[in-house]
Amino acid sequence: MPLLQSIVHRLDPTLDGERLTVTAAPGPADSNDDTMAALVSKLADTYNTKAKGWGRFASEGEQAGPLVAWLDAYSKGELEFEALSTQLTERLARELQETLSVGGYLVIAHQRQGDTETFFFALLHQREGIGIGEAHQAVPAAQLNTQQLTLAARVNLTQWQQGSGAGSQQYVSFLKDRGAKKLADGVAAVLGMEEGIDAPAETRTLLKAFSDYVESEDLDEEASREKTDTLVDYAHEQMRRGEPMTLEELSGLVDEQAPKAFYEHIRNADYGLSPEIPPDKKTLSQFRRFTGRAGGVSISFDSHLLGSSIEYDEGQDRLIIKQVPKQLKEQLAKRKE
Repeated sequence: MPLLQSIVHRLDPTLDGERLTVTAAPGPADSNDDTMAALVSKLADTYNTKAKGWGRFASEGEQAGPLVAWLDAYSKGELEFEALSTQLTERLARELQETLSVGGYLVIAHQRQGDTETFFFALLHQREGIGIGEAHQAVPAAQLNTQQLTLAARVNLTQWQQGSGAGSQQYVSFLKDRGAKKLADGVAAVLGMEEGIDAPAETRTLLKAFSDYVESEDLDEEASREKTDTLVDYAHEQMRRGEPMTLEELSGLVDEQAPKAFYEHIRNADYGLSPEIPPDKKTLSQFRRFTGRAGGVSISFDSHLLGSSIEYDEGQDRLIIKQVPKQLKEQLAKRKE
């Protein structure tokens, strides 16, 4: 992933803890700095695995902020990257001075991957470690903790610049840890964005729609498993890339012979899903199939059906199936004939 521009500023709380001070970098990093590129890549990988809020820039009102104007001026060559980064850091310092009690290094980067350009920033903390020096002796060695981000956000510049007609409406994202709500709200305010989607809820609804679709198609176990694997693999790939799932693209992957079938199922049943859904890692991790085989009996079903159409009575050691698959019912009916 080519690193077009990058810089690192420092944020520190004052001794009284009432405000944050900014120590600006002397200048941007060299665009050919492989170490800096590796750092930003690690941060992006960590960011992609975290829970996030998604949305777009607010067009007007109290939510709108100056960042969109700064990015616009930067994209037009009217504002230097260093000036943009300094303005952003100073605004973060003012907005977060009451919620951020620990200092750190603010890494800001402009990247390109394929045809997509992104603007990314993340606050890193440094921890003390131990290394081996030139004399082969143990020496103190400070290390950046790239696995635990305090705050981070990303703007998909390409999608934003495409506009509402052709572009995504989920092009801004930020870390949204439930244990740091005030901090997340502060970052959202700095971004000047409006959240447009509840990723966990949308992911749950998508999985429900998928299970309904598989049942309506009356697929055998192998075909059902293949389609489930396709959905999960696609979701994890989008998560790795830091991009939302697209319903039309997913539909084509789920059934290559009828690429519109799953998409039409969603629309016809009116699940209320957005065209693009940021995959939620926790929700996906809970989406799996229970399977078992013993004494000539083979059972397999999606985990989310447990408690609704399927019940497990642990005391009696039995499963209660409330909605018998159509194919099975037909076979049972023929047996009586």
